[in-house]
Amino acid sequence: LAYVFDVTAKKTKIPSVILLLVLGWTTSQLSTLMGMTVPDLNQILPVLGTIGLILIVLEGALELEITSSKKKMIFNSFLMALIPMLALNFVIAFAFRYFQGVGFQIALLNALPLAVISSAIAIPSAKYLRSDNREFVTYESSLSDILGVLFFNFVSMNNQLDFQSVSWFVLDVLLILIISIVSAIILIFLLGKIKHHVKFVPIILLVLLVYYIAKIYHLPALIFILLFGILLGNVEVLNKLKIGNKFQTEILKREVHKFQPLISEITFLIRALFFLVFGFLIQTSELLNIDSIVWASAITVSIFVLRAIFLKVMKMNVLPLMFIAPRGLITILLFLSIPSTLSIPLLNKSLIIQVIVLCALVMMFGMMYSRRKKSA
Repeated sequence: LAYVFDVTAKKTKIPSVILLLVLGWTTSQLSTLMGMTVPDLNQILPVLGTIGLILIVLEGALELEITSSKKKMIFNSFLMALIPMLALNFVIAFAFRYFQGVGFQIALLNALPLAVISSAIAIPSAKYLRSDNREFVTYESSLSDILGVLFFNFVSMNNQLDFQSVSWFVLDVLLILIISIVSAIILIFLLGKIKHHVKFVPIILLVLLVYYIAKIYHLPALIFILLFGILLGNVEVLNKLKIGNKFQTEILKREVHKFQPLISEITFLIRALFFLVFGFLIQTSELLNIDSIVWASAITVSIFVLRAIFLKVMKMNVLPLMFIAPRGLITILLFLSIPSTLSIPLLNKSLIIQVIVLCALVMMFGMMYSRRKKSA
């Protein structure tokens, strides 16, 4: 069914995530009516989400072509990933601080999951857009995930903003950049040298291992995934390095052509499982929570209004890019990562679910409207 949703999305314009959530919720209701005993799936969700996030960023990065002509687009996508996220984060944080009476650090931390674009939904949704728009969405949403995690770690681990905390943060970023480049080059070298018929699964497992080691030391590990994917998708760049002669570019390109479909298929499976499980765990009372629906609506309006303003200021295509600002997998992961001592009652599962669903609906109807306007 998840495959059918994905295949028909081009014609129906209904994001597959909406249908997966509905399918998961429907399955939950049917299992209750039939008296079926289902194990607790709450422990599986963060694991599926983390692996899904890694694979989605990797899949998107593999498709990105790095050329001098795309410098402006990459820079614009970075600004669109960073500035609207920070602006929205501060707007929601001020609202949380005013209505919940909490400190600004706690307000910022709780607002952040709602300010980050989900690449898990944005990248598949942009699959049928024009190539330049599709590349922009891939860069922007991947960078939004990375910057969101970076800012989340910074806020959660530092009680105050001072020179020392900023210095450690910059050092962490520089350290992960060095580790990422070295690790990526080693993994790419192995990909070209391994002669055994089983080579892609060990590479994927090594990627996960590097990611989790970086996470243990609170380093922004998604940077490694993005760099590895970009280098692997642009192996000719390695020829410019002093050790470039160690890489057989043509052999690597053939291996990458085999590697990409495998990553795409595994990513599809993990993403589908994640949203099915999440839909299964949604309680009807959470979805229809009247107390949080006003907040969810206000936050959703703020997301798209701010996005339209920044796209206009940067002189970019407002349509259809304005509507591709979904919340999803990264939103849930960051929400689950907030320490219980720092969480606020207002940011509950109901609010998260409602914002995710409302953003997906706005994206769906917005893209339908954009297509009709273009046809006219």
